[in-house]
Amino acid sequence: MFIQLDLESSEPIYMQLRNQVIEGIAKKKLHHGDPLPSVRSLAADIGINLHTVNKAYQQLKQEGYILIHRQKGVVINPDGFPKADHDYKKQLRNSLHPLISNSISRDLSEEEFTKVCSAIFKEFAEEGEKE
Repeated sequence: MFIQLDLESSEPIYMQLRNQVIEGIAKKKLHHGDPLPSVRSLAADIGINLHTVNKAYQQLKQEGYILIHRQKGVVINPDGFPKADHDYKKQLRNSLHPLISNSISRDLSEEEFTKVCSAIFKEFAEEGEKE
């Protein structure tokens, strides 16, 4: 698994790690049942505190992306992931709200915003097709 962290970013490291695992799943670089490194192993490999990795893994577990077994270790959820339900859509809307208001404040049109979103969706689809 290839992880790139920006230690200068304002985004917390555990969130960067969480987001990169989810991105790996979305781009089909990580599949159902694939193993992930242990907390200690990943922390040592990328040179961060093991509590940071543990926090990212716990959040991924809570969101249904991974399972943590005492004997088997950490794996991408072999049963799949929760589908976009009402609560997820509400959370998505809350996450998009500040992004859209910021974009409008910077004179970005709805069309331009939608183009950016479409380009990102396309990027994920193309990456997924390569696998």
